[in-house]
Amino acid sequence: MRRTRGHGAREQGRPDRARLPLRRSLLGRLLAVSALVAACSVAATAWIAVQTTSGAIKQEQGQNLTADARIYDTLLQYAARNPTWDGVGATVRELARESGRRVALTTQGRQPLADSATGEAAPALPPQASAVVDPLSVDTVLAARGADGQGTGADRIDPRAVGPFRLSAADSRALRRTADDKVACLNRAGIASDVVVGASGRPRVQIVGNDPERALGTRCDLAALDSPTRSERKALDALTELADACLKRQGREGVRLNNDLSWGDPAPVAVPGEPGAVVPRPVPAPRDAPAEQAAPSVEMPELTGENDRAIASCVGTARSEQLSSYVASPALLFIGDEGGATLPGFDLSPANTARIAGAAALVLALTVGASVFAGARLVRPLHALTGAAQRMRDGEQPASVPVSGDDEVGRLAAAFNDMSAHRARLEEQRKAMVSDVAHELRTPLSNIRGWLEAAQDGLADPDPAFVSSLLEEAVLLQHIIDDLQDLAAADAGALRLHPEPVEIRELLGQVAAAHQARAENAGVTLAVTATAPGPALSADPVRLRQAVGNLVSNAVRHTPEGGRVTLRAYVAGRDASGPYASEEGGGTVVIEVTDTGSGIPADDLPRVFDRFWRAEKSRSRRTGGSGLGLAIVRKLVEAHGGTVEATSTEGEGSTFALRLPGASEQGRRPAPDGMTTAF
Repeated sequence: MRRTRGHGAREQGRPDRARLPLRRSLLGRLLAVSALVAACSVAATAWIAVQTTSGAIKQEQGQNLTADARIYDTLLQYAARNPTWDGVGATVRELARESGRRVALTTQGRQPLADSATGEAAPALPPQASAVVDPLSVDTVLAARGADGQGTGADRIDPRAVGPFRLSAADSRALRRTADDKVACLNRAGIASDVVVGASGRPRVQIVGNDPERALGTRCDLAALDSPTRSERKALDALTELADACLKRQGREGVRLNNDLSWGDPAPVAVPGEPGAVVPRPVPAPRDAPAEQAAPSVEMPELTGENDRAIASCVGTARSEQLSSYVASPALLFIGDEGGATLPGFDLSPANTARIAGAAALVLALTVGASVFAGARLVRPLHALTGAAQRMRDGEQPASVPVSGDDEVGRLAAAFNDMSAHRARLEEQRKAMVSDVAHELRTPLSNIRGWLEAAQDGLADPDPAFVSSLLEEAVLLQHIIDDLQDLAAADAGALRLHPEPVEIRELLGQVAAAHQARAENAGVTLAVTATAPGPALSADPVRLRQAVGNLVSNAVRHTPEGGRVTLRAYVAGRDASGPYASEEGGGTVVIEVTDTGSGIPADDLPRVFDRFWRAEKSRSRRTGGSGLGLAIVRKLVEAHGGTVEATSTEGEGSTFALRLPGASEQGRRPAPDGMTTAF
């Protein structure tokens, strides 16, 4: 089975950044801005529309209610002054024309009396009437009450329904002349007054101001205007008889009504010629008695709250009975639109329409402005990223972009800066690598060319030593090319591994045996610290020997004569002890190569695994190799899913540790990206 990993390898040791919470993310801010703009737009539009529309509705309803009250009052006046509805059609049509509404009157049996909508196409009347026009039972909500009402506060009889109390033209003219004389008298006394004519035709003097009692101190006798005429006394007597009949049916005593339809003691009047003197007003005679005949005394019933209520009820009943033949019968009033609807509609005025349109335009402008502002703030860092990417594409020096926050855009900017810095480092490494490869290849090629030119010129004999020297340079050249090929294969993901169970003790022994001769020539002791069976490991033995061999070769090269290079392996797991101790379930297998050489400066440790890097800058063959060995070690170890690290103390030596997953860890740990593993 073959598994191939992709090339998107993530650098070892770089943890993933936690996912941003929604409230700090770009998506959350976009949603918040959109929701805020939408809420403000809807709220502002709704508020302005409600305010404007409700104002228009209230204004229109107020106008309609005013028009309805005027229609009702006009028809109520007609009913109070006319015994029938004959001739009301002209009044109905005039009211409909002035109000722009449909006005219709029917009897209580819904027989039509008058209708402003004429013709067969007139819509049917609604089932519910707008009001009942009855001057003897007024709708107090719609009625415009007269200022000279003759009833009590609880009286629902229209004050314009006077019936038999209406004065004749002669009596009205006579009383008007008397009223004019009284007004002139009061004006001479410095008291402003006017003549007001009531619904019955009786004039009265109204004092201008808030102190009507001032007239009592003058010589202007106003009592003459209060004396009832013959027709009024007759109507009052008839009303008294009707009220007495009602009271007698209840077993109560009769009552004498005053001119203002009150009962009890007569109302006081001013005595002519006596300033400020007030005497009781004489009660008029019940019949057409002479003026000089005194009215007979009437024994008044005991006045109690219960009697007052009974008298008031009987007086109201008596008035309705007396006036019934003088007023029109009750009628149903229908007020509606010309199309037949009883509820009035309304049309927005041009001003209100303009206000709503302007408010909508303002809300739209604010919405667009807020969206543009929010979008500009969100897009600005993206523009900076785009510009930086284009400059990198054009080959300019990469520059970092500002990081504005820790949201998605901020993280993108930070990642771009990391990528830009990494790309700059890679570019520097590429240039250095080209230079180093040219240098490494130039040395053996120059040597081979020199020896061949010397042989051609007869300066050197092609003896075995000559051939051995050329072979050594060719082998070195082949070694450099093989190392470059291994690195290229690792970078391209074409480095193939053939894992199998490996016994570490045996592998370390093989590596030590392979480098034993070189170590002895350098005067260096090469040893494996233990001989017990090593930990279980599944790896490619060839590639693993290559990695450990590179470390041993490097250690021998940098260890002075008399020094020591030690190879050891152990399991770095819980409960592990001893160099080769292992535990059930595996662990991390650690292979260490320790030398007692010159050591590596602390500033150079982070770069020891870079390609072509050497601590000795002259790149002399006596002090170092090609600079690819440790880079190959890192690639081979990463291909096995492990890591490599170096620790060193300058002047004391260095330790290189390979950390590889144990045999049981191999099945749980994924293979590294960019490697091909063949089983």
